[in-house]
Amino acid sequence: MEKSNLEGGSESLHPRQTSVILDSIADGVYTIDNAWRITSLNRAAEEITGIPREQALGQRCSDVFKSSICESCPMRQTMKTGKASIKGPVYIVDARGGRIPISASYALLKDEKGSHIGGVGTFRDLSLVEELRKQVEERFSFEDIISRNHRMQQLFEILPTISASDSTVLIEGESGTGKELFARAIHHLSPRSRKPFVAINCGALPDTLLESELFGYKAGAFTDARRDKPGRFALAEGGTLFLDEIGDISPALQVRLLRVLQDQVYEPLGATRSVQANVRVLAASNRSLESLVRQGKFRRDLYYRINVILLSLPPLRDRKEDIPLLVDHFVTRFNHLQDRAVVGVSEEVLARLMAYDYPGNVRELENILEHAFVLCSDRLIRPQHLPESVGVTADPSLSVVGRTATVKEMERIMILDALQRNGWNRKAAAQELGFHKSTFFRKIKSFGIELPERDGRTSSH
Repeated sequence: MEKSNLEGGSESLHPRQTSVILDSIADGVYTIDNAWRITSLNRAAEEITGIPREQALGQRCSDVFKSSICESCPMRQTMKTGKASIKGPVYIVDARGGRIPISASYALLKDEKGSHIGGVGTFRDLSLVEELRKQVEERFSFEDIISRNHRMQQLFEILPTISASDSTVLIEGESGTGKELFARAIHHLSPRSRKPFVAINCGALPDTLLESELFGYKAGAFTDARRDKPGRFALAEGGTLFLDEIGDISPALQVRLLRVLQDQVYEPLGATRSVQANVRVLAASNRSLESLVRQGKFRRDLYYRINVILLSLPPLRDRKEDIPLLVDHFVTRFNHLQDRAVVGVSEEVLARLMAYDYPGNVRELENILEHAFVLCSDRLIRPQHLPESVGVTADPSLSVVGRTATVKEMERIMILDALQRNGWNRKAAAQELGFHKSTFFRKIKSFGIELPERDGRTSSH
């Protein structure tokens, strides 16, 4: 780029000056050559994507940004027509696999003779705008968590208070229930929100590697340690560290972690002095840590240090009233990601989704709909687009005279189940399902549900 410029730009700046200017810009900026390989990336682009520039340089832009518009690339159109273009909102995928909404613009890059030598793209992180839009438009959403379930709504109510404190939080729930979403929501609502949120899956790494990932190491600490490497505690300094599947860490590492939580200090491998840690720790487990303590597999003192505040997330099978909301949410997300215009799912598909038990919880529902998007060639997802596992009614009680229940029949079953769970207390059942009391009573009458003389508010004894 030493002698290149954007059309009509100055040629007087030294490359180092140009780099300083680009790094001072809040928007992400990158350039590519005519082979679509990235030739420069500014600091904001690194921060938004989570990808270091040394890792991105020389890579194809589609491999780095993984945008929802890569298949119909606007940069390609710009380089073909010579006209600048603007696109948004679209999505890119960051280093952690998160979907980041952005607006982007593209222009040609020319040398001093006017020859095309590549292109330049700028993009702006719209995450905050997207979050605000969701809060206004989605009554039953909290950050990126979608639910009308009464237990989840109770968690929504206390989350701002929890976030305002600096206490350690333990989030328990089955795999796929959204534990990391809750952790991110706590961070985003906390006074630490402008500092990093760093996540690590403790169950995915062997003990020795996990230790160096958490605490880092000094050059010479072991054979291949040629230079210092900061650990996750250092990377999360001033912010939040999320320890997923904490129940899987070894007893030896539990001791080291206990010291960090007690004394707020740690020692990188090979270090001769302790490092102060200013980090809020959030932990999660898909197993009951209390049960692991009883089995002697988890330290009691560490458990009490982590379990200052406990959030228990219900599995999807216990909050099936959320399935229609989640379906709409994921259909909208995949439309953005894949530049599609799918309007939704058929009535029979929704009935089958309501009947399924979801051992993989919300993550499995997301995967089911992504599978359906791949196979769906029109604007409506139909039964033939579903995976075989949900192609038939999972629960025989949800089948009506040998056929799959319709959506109205599914709603009747859902209301009946809620009434039975709440001892026929109509007010409690209405609150659980998120219905207004008068609407709930009207539905009971329209479905012909017969209520017993006594309900949960009166004793039968």
